[in-house]
Amino acid sequence: MRKIVGAGVEVIACTGRPFPGALPWVRRLGLEGPIICYQGAQVRLPSGEVILDHGVHHDLAMEVIRFARERDLHVQAYRDDELIVERDRPEAHWYADHAGMPIHVVEDLDKAMGPTTPKLVIVALSEALEKVLPEVRQRWAGRLNAATSMPTYLEFTSIESDKATAMQFLCERLGIAREETVAVGDGRNDASMIAWAGLGVAIEGSPPEVQAAAARTIPGPGRGGIKQLADLLVGS
Repeated sequence: MRKIVGAGVEVIACTGRPFPGALPWVRRLGLEGPIICYQGAQVRLPSGEVILDHGVHHDLAMEVIRFARERDLHVQAYRDDELIVERDRPEAHWYADHAGMPIHVVEDLDKAMGPTTPKLVIVALSEALEKVLPEVRQRWAGRLNAATSMPTYLEFTSIESDKATAMQFLCERLGIAREETVAVGDGRNDASMIAWAGLGVAIEGSPPEVQAAAARTIPGPGRGGIKQLADLLVGS
């Protein structure tokens, strides 16, 4: 779970998780504001109300699905907040167990998806994803955003949607200036919001493009990074 901190004004959860997987963490954190989920493809209120929705159109989604099928890679989509797959593969369970969501096996994603899907995810070993990432980015350049969120997740969203776009939308809605925002992350999917924020912070060990987008780095979990961030914010 990533956070955007608006200079003491608002704390917003910003995550790649689907809404059902994000909501329990938001409640545990005691947050009451909007939730950026599905990599920024949606902004939802805790009630579930959608206030921003930029899904991947069906034809483009099928291009990604065919790409994965041809390479025997696990791919999944979403409809009505349900995780849908064509095959009950171990990779589906890696994701479902982490996200806290049930798996729904469908006969054909082509028929099961709606007109849009918030995102698609190819789940595979990190070595396989690092190998296909350059090809993926070249193939869908200007048509889809593609980035790894975790080493084993390669996520696709509409070219209109990423965490930075969702951040900007919420800041305008809440009346928060860009200069007052702080974004922290460690995945390629965080790079856009880190670059957009008034202060972008990367976790040590993040991919080079994430660190390049950031003005500062902090240690990871259990190594004092949260305290460093808090000291940085209090002193700013």
